[in-house]
Amino acid sequence: MSTTSAKVLLTGCLFFSFFSCKEDENKNPSVSPEVNVVMAGKENIPIYNEYVGQVYGLTDVNIEPRIEGWITGIHFKEGSLVQKGSLLYTIDDNPTLNRIEAAKAEVARTQVQMVNKKSDLDRVKPLAEMNALSQRDLDAANAAYEAAVNEEKIAEARLANARIELTYTRMTAPITGIIGISRVQVGDYVQRVSLGTGINAISSLGEVRVRFPVSENDYLNFVREYKKDPAKNSFRDIPVELILGDGTVFGEKGYLQLTNRQIDPNTGSILVQAIFKNSGGILRPGQYIKVRFKSGEFNNAVVIPQQSVNQLQNIYQVFLLTDSNKLKPTLIKVGNRVGSNWIVNEGLKEGDKVVIVGSTFLNPTMVVRPVMLKWNYDSTSKE
Repeated sequence: MSTTSAKVLLTGCLFFSFFSCKEDENKNPSVSPEVNVVMAGKENIPIYNEYVGQVYGLTDVNIEPRIEGWITGIHFKEGSLVQKGSLLYTIDDNPTLNRIEAAKAEVARTQVQMVNKKSDLDRVKPLAEMNALSQRDLDAANAAYEAAVNEEKIAEARLANARIELTYTRMTAPITGIIGISRVQVGDYVQRVSLGTGINAISSLGEVRVRFPVSENDYLNFVREYKKDPAKNSFRDIPVELILGDGTVFGEKGYLQLTNRQIDPNTGSILVQAIFKNSGGILRPGQYIKVRFKSGEFNNAVVIPQQSVNQLQNIYQVFLLTDSNKLKPTLIKVGNRVGSNWIVNEGLKEGDKVVIVGSTFLNPTMVVRPVMLKWNYDSTSKE
């Protein structure tokens, strides 16, 4: 067989094989993909707002010296519970004792001077009445006596101040609470001038304050929703939860206590404070936590899983399952995302069969094999 004839035969075989394969492929129908389907639900969905807050003691007091001097003693265990009135620090009291002695001597001197001036006045007064001395002499004696009286009062006041300063050399706890780590040690020199931090701090931790910023819009929405319910008499009726840094929920529920008087113009938020019991002592000042509370409720809301929604910028789409097991792309308008669900404002109704898309490539023209899943929408209301 010639080379040309072989080439023609090979080409003919390949052509025949191609069309034979194509024909076999058309004979085998495409496999219908399996998809998960859920029914759109209708639920009363509570709205939970969540914010980052910081813990403070119910009372936080800085310990600051009110007199200058050297620290001579520390009389507490750092990080322990101290009782109101218990001794914390002592400051060298020798300079103050010396001032007290000097003030006592000054009081004695002014008292002697006052007695002398009183005697002078007593001698001048009858003589002036007999015109033996002029009225001017009487006025001078009277003025000298009054000046001596005033000097004695000034000396007494200095003595009282020195005695008060002596009490400042013994620093006691102003409240019952947990005391921190001391910023000074024995031998350190302290001054009355303070930068606001003091030499230590005490926090009352039986209850704690949690402060967190709320945006102006959230604040306005919350106030409007709150006023709709006449059964709520105060913010205390709204339970507040704490989520700790490890993700666990704090065992005690608190209540909203107050809001700041103004919106912060720099951040556009208002500071809110909640109160929590801290019987276990877990919460400490400075701790960052999450605050969560119910701020409203969506009644009869249509809800679908988040996994069933395709999002492209501000466009949201789902695939609905038709009676012929085909897919119908449908645009929807969503509202809030609650847990792992979307609330649908427009485009769906309760009972619509929605495909959970996942990573499956879906063609609207294909026929699918639906697998109906039961979706618990309630379980995600607080997530």
